[in-house]
Amino acid sequence: MGNHLKQRKKLLIICGPTATGKTALGINLAKKFGGEIVSADSRQVYKGMDIGTGKDIENEKLKIKSEKLQSKIKKEINERFNIGVYEIGNIPVWLLDIVSPDYRFSVADYVECANLVIKDIWKRKKLPILVGGTGFYIKAVIDGIETLGVKPDWELRKQLSKLAIEQLRKRLKDLDPERSRRMNESDRSNPRRLIRAIEIARSETSTPNVLMYRYIKTSDILLIGLKIPYKFLYQRIDKRVEERIKSGVEKEIRKLLNKGYNFENSVLRTTIGYQEWEQYYPNLKCKIENLKLKEETIKRWKFDEHGYARRQMTWFRKALRQAQGEKRRGYWFDIMDCDYQLKIEKLVKDWYYNN
Repeated sequence: MGNHLKQRKKLLIICGPTATGKTALGINLAKKFGGEIVSADSRQVYKGMDIGTGKDIENEKLKIKSEKLQSKIKKEINERFNIGVYEIGNIPVWLLDIVSPDYRFSVADYVECANLVIKDIWKRKKLPILVGGTGFYIKAVIDGIETLGVKPDWELRKQLSKLAIEQLRKRLKDLDPERSRRMNESDRSNPRRLIRAIEIARSETSTPNVLMYRYIKTSDILLIGLKIPYKFLYQRIDKRVEERIKSGVEKEIRKLLNKGYNFENSVLRTTIGYQEWEQYYPNLKCKIENLKLKEETIKRWKFDEHGYARRQMTWFRKALRQAQGEKRRGYWFDIMDCDYQLKIEKLVKDWYYNN
């Protein structure tokens, strides 16, 4: 069916909280509509962090899709990232395993990589399907974020760090009254955010890094959100945590530690599924079993996943309301509905071929 695609560039987005089956749905739709998956997950970009982040890449090898794309990657992003493709169920899945765990991968990095891959998918007359739970990444791709073009000014930050809150507020108001007015009370009380706002206001290179406005019409973006009542979502999360433990997440962490990554020099300390094991870390390293500490670690992991899922739902509810307000196509589907996938397929078919 994908061969019948019109020349218009379209982008399908599947979002929602963890454990709602986003990737499986994306793979199914890719098979039906000639698509390729572009992961929007801020932790699956890291190599070696497979089980804890839920990558479905067992027995898969990272491949380069084409020599032309590889040469473009080298030219455009200076070989900073290892952009290749996995094939899951014979469907290409992009933007997994881009960097090592000790690299601080940013939203600006993500937009740079995603733009490159999405444009390549369009050139091959395929449908890019952006799939993931990192809402900030998705928003950055379709809306752009004005701060992406503004690099940190460390000397300025050092100077501003000596000022009191009121002085920072006045400095920002003098530089950019409108930006100052838009800040909420929480931002206005946060020195770090005030300093960043001043940094942006002083910069003359602050331009949105936008995909949608440059390459694609609003009506050619379809957002599909997956949801489920929290009671059942927590059950699914807990089951998945238990499965990841059985799959060997402890062994995976030991392997990362043996490679020289630790909770101080990598993203392990800030990644759910890994950060909870920091107290258990000495036992992991010397392979001493501590059942009580392990039980507490697993309990904390589940609790953290629950909290993350709630934050994701809050983000995506707001994002879909905003999309509908801007006359974009944005729809929620409850995965408890027995025929939700058929409804989604019909919706995508109508949007993809008839609009």
